[in-house]
Amino acid sequence: MQFHDVRFPPSLSFGSVGGPQRHTDVVTLANGYEERNTPWAHSRRVYDAGLGMRSIEDIQALIAFFEARMGQMFGFRWKDWGDFKSGAAALPVAYDDQSLGYGDGVSASFQISKTYRSGAHSYRRPITKPVAGTVRVGVAQDELQHGVEYEVDATTGIVTFAHPPDPQMEIFAGFEFDVPVRFDTDRILTSVESFHAGQVPNVPVIEVRV
Repeated sequence: MQFHDVRFPPSLSFGSVGGPQRHTDVVTLANGYEERNTPWAHSRRVYDAGLGMRSIEDIQALIAFFEARMGQMFGFRWKDWGDFKSGAAALPVAYDDQSLGYGDGVSASFQISKTYRSGAHSYRRPITKPVAGTVRVGVAQDELQHGVEYEVDATTGIVTFAHPPDPQMEIFAGFEFDVPVRFDTDRILTSVESFHAGQVPNVPVIEVRV
């Protein structure tokens, strides 16, 4: 996999713009009604890192990071400041922020995920890049001990229990997470004169499947 497990400097991603993008095919019928369909099961985040640049030093750090990734060649981690926790941004991570499902007495591995709800509808997003050291896991009403009762792969987001959870026992997790992304361009155009005049470079970043 062409991915570097390194995070884009958070101080540079702070202030950037971006968010989820969906792909929907819309067909308008002769009677005026619509048929809508999507080939994507999951949304894809897009960002513009250029708006986070505040100084010439930031530009230099961006160029160094860009060159080390060889442009679009290698992916990397990105902190989405608007959505980087399993629970509310203002609250500390809790082990029961998100439900991962229920035990069956056989399965020992579970994918970390985050569920977005609105009314009676919801969307479960797989989380493949949790931040190491932030993941907390529990079963039913009990928080478990990391390194003894479970392990977390920070490169895949898979939690593996020492013993499969008992049937019908609900499994929980709380965590911070990054988005796997790559640069969506093979060039960065900068001008010191333009930057001092308030014009920042366009640096598109797009989520990748890992």
